[in-house]
Amino acid sequence: MRIEAYTQVQQLYNTKKVNKAEAKSKVSFSDQLQISSIGKDIQTAKAAVAGSADIREDVTAPIKAQIQAGTYEVNAESFADKLLKKYEEMR
Repeated sequence: MRIEAYTQVQQLYNTKKVNKAEAKSKVSFSDQLQISSIGKDIQTAKAAVAGSADIREDVTAPIKAQIQAGTYEVNAESFADKLLKKYEEMR
């Protein structure tokens, strides 16, 4: 068995690995990010929603006051009509 031939082959493989590593280190890439106009619009909408209140106090305050005073009344017919209309929309 010739050991000299084995070491020569091993040296060939080692030099190729080093050359590849050197070639890769010389090349430089830079990452870029581009956001489309739709993406920018969505970000603007998200910011507007995040900045607004979850509950509209101008609508709920009078109802709360009527409930606390005991004067709030629910019209059963109106409620049933709205409920059926919503049901039809969901079908």
